[in-house]
Amino acid sequence: DFDKVQHFAETYRLELLDTHMPEERSAINRNSLDFYDIGIAEIVLMPTSGLINRTIGESGFRDKYHVNILGIRRKREYILNNLKDEKMHSGDVLLVQGSWNAIGHLSQENSDWVVLGQPLNEAAKVTLDYKAPLAGVIMLLMIMAMVFDFIPIAPVTAIMIAAVLMVLTGCFRNVEAAYKTINWESIVLIAAMLPMSMALEKTGVSEYISNSLVSGLGVYGPIALLAGIYFTTSLLTMFISNTATAVLLAPIALQSAIQIGTSPYPFLFAVTVGASMCFASPFSTPPNALVMPAGQYTFMDYIKVGLPLQILIGIVMILTLPLLFPF
Repeated sequence: DFDKVQHFAETYRLELLDTHMPEERSAINRNSLDFYDIGIAEIVLMPTSGLINRTIGESGFRDKYHVNILGIRRKREYILNNLKDEKMHSGDVLLVQGSWNAIGHLSQENSDWVVLGQPLNEAAKVTLDYKAPLAGVIMLLMIMAMVFDFIPIAPVTAIMIAAVLMVLTGCFRNVEAAYKTINWESIVLIAAMLPMSMALEKTGVSEYISNSLVSGLGVYGPIALLAGIYFTTSLLTMFISNTATAVLLAPIALQSAIQIGTSPYPFLFAVTVGASMCFASPFSTPPNALVMPAGQYTFMDYIKVGLPLQILIGIVMILTLPLLFPF
């Protein structure tokens, strides 16, 4: 704020070279902008620019691009006073200030100037920590809508509403940043595996596999069948995505439970947990793949550490699931 700048100058006995009174009356309402929303960048005028020999006041930067010119660097000279009447020359470096969206629009203009560096990329690295409480509240409300049945909102709808609120409340700098956070690979993967799962069910493959599991393990009781489904899921997850494995094995687990006349809940949760608790392969889950280059792990590292842990958790879950979800 300008009053804080004046206080800083008075405290340290500094002289303000230019108070920038025109900027205070500009169309940019500084009270409506948070500190993290205001950007500063440098642009260099091209020799073929149509702005050469035109004054700052005639340039239209403020009206057309919604940015202020704070100063001009001309060779080794810095011009800070009476900018409105200063004519621009070829090679001038202009220090501009405005919202990050406005600076992004400047980057799209290629004929008259060049924006130095990558200000938008650098700004994207700055954490919007002042938005953290708001983002936390939105996430908490989303979880509450998904957990409590008395809230008449479907889980998918709750997630979509939370995502829209994150964008509307400024937890992202712009909509483009929101799009970049979407993992399109996972979306395409799930979208492709859903019809494959349906095809396996329609063609009878799911029923054939479930019949094989029931005929082979069903005679030994639901615990043995639960173990077979869990470790089948766990084994497949070592070679294909855990999301794809869950989509493929869920209808098989459902059919198996129906054939032996038990509740499908423990079998479906066996698929859920078995697909998630896979540590013996770096390709099974995104977290496994993300830590592999950071830790400089090899495939055998996952086998040595992850496989015993995966087997141990499998035994624990097979004994625990029937207690939580009785047959």
